[in-house]
Amino acid sequence: MKTAGEVDVCATSLLFKEQPLKRKYIPILIVIMIALLVTACGGPKKNRYEAQFLVLFDTATTVIGFAETEENFSEMANLVYDELKIYHQLYDIYNDYDGINNIKTINENAGIAPVVVDKKIIELIRFSEEAYEKTDGQVNIAFGSVLKIWHDYRELGIDDPLGAKLPTMEELQKAALHTDIKGIIIDEAASTVFLPDPDMRLDVGGIAKGYAVERVSDTLVEEGYLDFLISVGGNVRASGLRGDDRSMWKVGIQNPDIDSGKGDLFTASLTDLSLVTSGDYIRYYTVNGERYHHIIDPETLMPARYFAAVTIITEDSGMADALSTAVFNLPFEEGVDLVESFESTEALWVFHDGTQKESQGFKKMIGIQ
Repeated sequence: MKTAGEVDVCATSLLFKEQPLKRKYIPILIVIMIALLVTACGGPKKNRYEAQFLVLFDTATTVIGFAETEENFSEMANLVYDELKIYHQLYDIYNDYDGINNIKTINENAGIAPVVVDKKIIELIRFSEEAYEKTDGQVNIAFGSVLKIWHDYRELGIDDPLGAKLPTMEELQKAALHTDIKGIIIDEAASTVFLPDPDMRLDVGGIAKGYAVERVSDTLVEEGYLDFLISVGGNVRASGLRGDDRSMWKVGIQNPDIDSGKGDLFTASLTDLSLVTSGDYIRYYTVNGERYHHIIDPETLMPARYFAAVTIITEDSGMADALSTAVFNLPFEEGVDLVESFESTEALWVFHDGTQKESQGFKKMIGIQ
């Protein structure tokens, strides 16, 4: 059994060091794990329930809540699954789905024709444009042509480690000529998106999970579910409080040195907050003994080398996702300035030698005085 002081979920992303994004859609597998916990005496007792489902956004999703019956919790968990599946299919850049125009459809029609899309895609693009401006271009969903090159080289390197290679700077720079986010044409009245540059590609991987988690959390609250925790690949959204004792949710911030056997760096106590971590240990391949991860600096077109991990805590999960990527790509002082430009936002930086630095209010925000 889990006691009130234990960690509800660990805030990390994909822990499979050689886990490329899937090109083919794999049928969804849902695994329900139920852990009952009597949390209070007197009145209706609430039990702790946990649901996990796989493959959505190419990662594991965990939903935790306290309910009087398994049926009550299952209704909430099924709502999370159904809503996340919609966003997963709409924001997918690799797979087709019957009757759905998604990001992949937009990319395939670049330079050809506008694509009629669900408003959820337009809303994501608008949010991404805002994130682009607020992060001074560090988060750019129009960066897909560059990211695709790295993705393809990474897949080849994973399949054939001895033959793993790096992309040439020439091909990266050529692709970077087609990354102007201002070139995206949206007709909201017609609900269309068009990329006039035939070589532009959208890639929403740096923002979509967090954005989707925030939208699903909004839906849960609208449906009357106020106390829950959702983690999609480490994009954590904590809403309300835990169980009958009304304690805060406990979220572990993992040590990026996952082979060290060391425990979490911190246990954050959260309510109505999001926590997102970006790290160089999450998705990578190795070339000549050196690790090359998936977070690409838009300035150098190479994997950023400043930190092992960056954690962002703020209210909106979509902005937390964007900021974790942006701050990971910036030198420490510039990252501090960016974090301080956002209200009620804190950050943790973990350097390659294991040292840590926090923003001024980080420990207070996670409940450490």
